[in-house]
Amino acid sequence: MTHIIAEPCIGTKDTACVDVCPVDCIHPMSDDDKHADAEMLYIDPDTCIDCGLCVDECPVQAIFPEEDLPEEWHKYIQINEQYFDE
Repeated sequence: MTHIIAEPCIGTKDTACVDVCPVDCIHPMSDDDKHADAEMLYIDPDTCIDCGLCVDECPVQAIFPEEDLPEEWHKYIQINEQYFDE
């Protein structure tokens, strides 16, 4: 399992979650060239260790364990995966 960033992150892109991630799986980071153009932040499902440290840091409550992701936001599982496929 992994964690998923969902709709509340759109337009927010607060990087508090990035700062606490021990494996740097949340992108784009604020110093990344892609940050300004990105609609939201994304979690790399291949890198995430499912530690959950990012969940409490998110000021807009946009991060969920995949199994707890609200049904209306299930499309964000694929959206997060696709970001890293590009």
